[in-house]
Amino acid sequence: MQPIVAPTPALDPAELVRTARHAVLAGIGEEGQRRLAAAHVAVVGAGGIGSPVLLALAAAGVGSITVIDDDIVELTNLQRQLAHRVEDIGRPKTASAARAITALSPGAEVVTASERLDSENAERLFAGADIVVDTSDSFATRRDVATATEALGIPLVWGAVQEWHAQATVFWSNPPEGHSPVVLADLFPLGTEGEPPSCAQVGVLGAMCVQVGGMLAGEVVKLITGAGEPLLGRLAIIDSLAARQHEIAIRSAVSA
Repeated sequence: MQPIVAPTPALDPAELVRTARHAVLAGIGEEGQRRLAAAHVAVVGAGGIGSPVLLALAAAGVGSITVIDDDIVELTNLQRQLAHRVEDIGRPKTASAARAITALSPGAEVVTASERLDSENAERLFAGADIVVDTSDSFATRRDVATATEALGIPLVWGAVQEWHAQATVFWSNPPEGHSPVVLADLFPLGTEGEPPSCAQVGVLGAMCVQVGGMLAGEVVKLITGAGEPLLGRLAIIDSLAARQHEIAIRSAVSA
């Protein structure tokens, strides 16, 4: 697979120090780090799994990150997130996420959009992005994101965590003939929607957010550097309680 981002001509010493210190990128080499520095990633959602995705991308050395979220930081979801602090309660998630990204990667360009993404503004918000990561929890938003990325021909990485279940899917937009992006409906364990989570659930859910967020960021790095193939048409189901993972065909999942 060819990398989807062309590298910058050279990295300055600060860029090299900022990216090379992460052992997870040791195998990517300077060429991969140059591609990361040249990449522009748009992330829909700055809470839940979006929070660790943003921090991981900043730590990896992605040069430009667009953060799209219309929510504010609340105490009820603060326990599940990494990019926000207690003093951020009541502030837009985009503001505290931008602060956290800049702290990790002072040289990164951060663009914030504190508005709800819909079919009218999606293409505008994604303009210039090399990859889009959708961490939203709304089926309508996921549909609008998938439609816009398909129209723009931008790879889409999608993931979600709902109570005890997690899904992470990588879609390749502008796919081969006969294939098209698929958006899954929201999944909730029976009888749990709308109920306040217990302390144990919050802890497990927070751990799953970190796990799935890290996986999504890893897939983004692969697409940028050409280190791996996109998971076209595959759905990865992660069960962190049982410490197992399996994949099923996306079309089989939808038809079922």
